[in-house]
Amino acid sequence: MDKKLRIGIIGCGGIAHAHMRAYLEIPEVEIVGGADIVPGKARKFLDEFGLTDAKAFDCATDLLKCELDAVSVCTYNSQHAVCAVEALEAGCHVLLEKPMCLNMKEAAEIYAAEKKSGKILTIGFQPRYGANFQQVKEIISSGTLGDVYYVQTGGGRRRGIPGGTFIEKETAGVGALADIGCYALDFAMNSIGYPKPLTVSAVAYDHFGKNPKYYGDAERFSVDDFSAAFVRLEGGITLDFRMSWAMHMDTTGDFLFLGKDAGLKVKQPNLELWGGAWDGAVGQITLYHDMCGKPTSTIIPTGNDVKSNLFYCKVKAFTDAVINGGTAPIPTSQILYNQAIIDGIIRSVACGHEVETDLAFLDK
Repeated sequence: MDKKLRIGIIGCGGIAHAHMRAYLEIPEVEIVGGADIVPGKARKFLDEFGLTDAKAFDCATDLLKCELDAVSVCTYNSQHAVCAVEALEAGCHVLLEKPMCLNMKEAAEIYAAEKKSGKILTIGFQPRYGANFQQVKEIISSGTLGDVYYVQTGGGRRRGIPGGTFIEKETAGVGALADIGCYALDFAMNSIGYPKPLTVSAVAYDHFGKNPKYYGDAERFSVDDFSAAFVRLEGGITLDFRMSWAMHMDTTGDFLFLGKDAGLKVKQPNLELWGGAWDGAVGQITLYHDMCGKPTSTIIPTGNDVKSNLFYCKVKAFTDAVINGGTAPIPTSQILYNQAIIDGIIRSVACGHEVETDLAFLDK
């Protein structure tokens, strides 16, 4: 291209560092500036990477006046929607961190702004770029399992409650569900082709986060540390979801895909204290099938996923799409279903019974 891609970063906290490191590896990119509502935070962030000439702002609106081509939205969850919509309306392509937003009202606003702008909006699920994640999808897409009728997510942390803005409802919206649960949902749904979710029945707990015996900042904790849900999907498929930041168990189970012809088991990446998140690595993959009329199993060879490279793959896919006039690498047409499940879990927990998903705006 004749000129470099002009990039801005909205939200200069922890996850923004991974975005910045990736952008700096791409020669076609120029970092124009950053914005963060905490005074001085954007300047400190840019200087940390030696970008002393890049502009720093205390609000996204001012950054978006800098004739940008694209932005990464790396704010805390409750600001994802407002920043994404504003960036799209300013004519920017957007790489939006997960989760997409907090509820389906925000999701509809993002979707409308995306369609009106004609710009690329991609959601930041970097595990998609892991070779082993892709292998699971390839096995299922090949038809080896036959029709898939049941999926169990599994995994979860024994101890792994983060801090900062993750633990307050005002900034995060929800806890383990949005932080690492959305990864499990994307792994499950993407592997089986993202069927439409229909209904959700869910529970959520905060027994560890609000107990000072287990968590030092219990007074601030106002989100979930464990959630589980029974989700009915189109095509007669059942999704059995569970995720935790903390529990008295090493895992909620393995990831299971049950098909009419075979089944696939994916073990969680590790059982250490901060493991159990489907955020870019998997353990052993085993195919369960019949051979010569007898039940048997086959261990599927896996590659060595390097999680540190996945953010680069995510950001590079986004910049390539912008430069080449391509489509969103991880489109809203898929992640709206992920968000609908999260929204359904939140509403089901609140009302205490099963709810229908809220996707009517897609039919308008």
